[in-house]
Amino acid sequence: MNIAVLGTGIMGAPMARNIARAGHDVRAYNRTRAKAEALATDGITVADDPTHAVVGADVLLTMAADADAVIALAEQLPSGDAIWWQAATVGIDGIERCATLAEERGLTLVDAPVGGTKQPAEQGNLQVFASGPDAALDACTPLFDAVGSTTLRLGDTGAGTRFKLVFNHWLLGLVENLAETIAFAEAIDVDARGFVEILAGSPVGAPYVGIKGPAMVDREFDTSFPLALGAKDARLALEAAERHGLELGLMPVVLERFERAIARGHGDDDLAAAIFGSVD
Repeated sequence: MNIAVLGTGIMGAPMARNIARAGHDVRAYNRTRAKAEALATDGITVADDPTHAVVGADVLLTMAADADAVIALAEQLPSGDAIWWQAATVGIDGIERCATLAEERGLTLVDAPVGGTKQPAEQGNLQVFASGPDAALDACTPLFDAVGSTTLRLGDTGAGTRFKLVFNHWLLGLVENLAETIAFAEAIDVDARGFVEILAGSPVGAPYVGIKGPAMVDREFDTSFPLALGAKDARLALEAAERHGLELGLMPVVLERFERAIARGHGDDDLAAAIFGSVD
C-alpha cells in the first residue's frame, strides 16, 4: 500500500519506519522538515508539504501533538476516497471534529489511537485501539500489525478515542502515584531506589514502575513521552468526564501536579519528571 505519514515526532517517525519495513511505500511530512529528513535513509520519501505527501496514498496517517495540530494537517488534505487513520490522542471533541472534516473531504475515518511511548514505537510493540468501518479496519490491519503487537477492534468510530482516554486515566494516575510515593519515601528517609526495586517485582506493583521509577529516583529523563503531553491527556480525560456528567477525583490532582512540574521547566522532559510536582 501507499501510505502518507503526517507528523514524524517521537511516535510518528518510528511508526513510519516500521510501516516501510513491512514493505509499504511511505511518504512523510512534518511541519519542521528537519525532524523528518532522517527517514530518507529508510527509503521513505520526505515531502515538502502535506499535499505532496498524500498524492496517490491509500491511507493517510496523522500523528500530531493534539487535536488542533491534527486538524491543521488534515485541513490541507485534498478530497478523495482514501482512508484517514487518525492515530493521535485528540479527545472526544477532537475526534468529532475529525469526523466532520473527513465527511466533508470524502475520506473514511479510522479512529485508532495507540498506546505506548518511544521505545515500544521503535520496536513495533504499540497497542492499537482501532475503531471505524469494518472494511477500513480490514484494510489497515497490515499497518496495525507493522506498528503494534496488539490490536483491539472496538466498534464504531469514536470508540478507540474513548478507550484511549480510559487507558490514559489509569496510566497517568499510576505515574503520579509513583512520583508522590517516591517523594514521600525520600522525605522520611526510606531508600527510594530499594522501594522501587521491591515494588517493580511485587504483585502490588506494575511493570511500568520498573521503567519510570529509576528515572524518578535518579532525576534522569530520556524523553519517551513529554510531560506536557501527559498534562494534555489529563485535560482530555477531565473534559470527557465532565461531558458525561462524571466528576473525577484523582485526575484534577494529577493535572495540578503535572502543571506544577511544567511550571518548573520540565514540560519537555519525560513523563517521569512528574516527580518535580511532588518535591521542592
